[in-house]
Amino acid sequence: MKPILKLCSAAVLFALAGPALAILNVFATVPEWAALAQEIGGDKVKVYAATNALQDPHHVEARPSLIARARGADLIVATGAELEVGWLPLVIQQAGNPKVRPGQRGYFEATAYVPLLGKPTRLDRAEGDVHPAGDPHIQTDARNIARVATELAARMAELDPPNATLYQSRHRQFAERWSAALSRWEKQAAPLKGMPIVVQHKAFTYLEAWLGLREVAALEPKPGAEPTTAHLSSVVEALQRTPAKVVVRRPKRLRIVPLFLCSSMGRMSPCPRGADVPMR
Repeated sequence: MKPILKLCSAAVLFALAGPALAILNVFATVPEWAALAQEIGGDKVKVYAATNALQDPHHVEARPSLIARARGADLIVATGAELEVGWLPLVIQQAGNPKVRPGQRGYFEATAYVPLLGKPTRLDRAEGDVHPAGDPHIQTDARNIARVATELAARMAELDPPNATLYQSRHRQFAERWSAALSRWEKQAAPLKGMPIVVQHKAFTYLEAWLGLREVAALEPKPGAEPTTAHLSSVVEALQRTPAKVVVRRPKRLRIVPLFLCSSMGRMSPCPRGADVPMR
């Protein structure tokens, strides 16, 4: 083949492959999805997490810094199921970036790829902060991370075809490590099956289903509502009938309440331990 023909052929192939992104800019609403995108993308991605592990992702201010990050994003990775409904739509609107609007390939919702639990039978704001589509806190079942990872890797490969092979390769490596970790965790957690627990917030549906935990009381009278003295008294009565071994709470939230339970329940010994679970 003549040199000029070789050059033309190479140009055509390059055009068909599409331009490689200098780097794939990913805007993740919570740290879990940020870490997952980084794991899959390696040095081909630049990942920004809009919240940290101690923030409540329901309640985030649509700050100018978030809007600026969304404006330059190639991909937004959100939890979905209305977890970020109070702020993410405004951030996307103000960013003016058509690539990452809902319905576009640059917008990814993790809950779209996981069977949702905890769908309310009654939609009434008087019942507290309910999620009509179901409980969005899917990360508390580690099996869901694997499900989301498969779909996220495929989406990243679609948005950045020249690096698709790298994304898929890194995903396979991650999936192997995660599967091994899941087996180890499930073996370690086997003794927890059937354990009675108290939850701070009704957001551990997936954790309970995964490990077989048995929720016997909730510290919040309704999702998102602070506990009243009357409600805590009813919790104490319930726990006197069915003692719990663990209080599962969000980090930095309601630390005084487990102490209240302990002081109110002289016959519960030892005091229930607190387990901090990042709830996103």
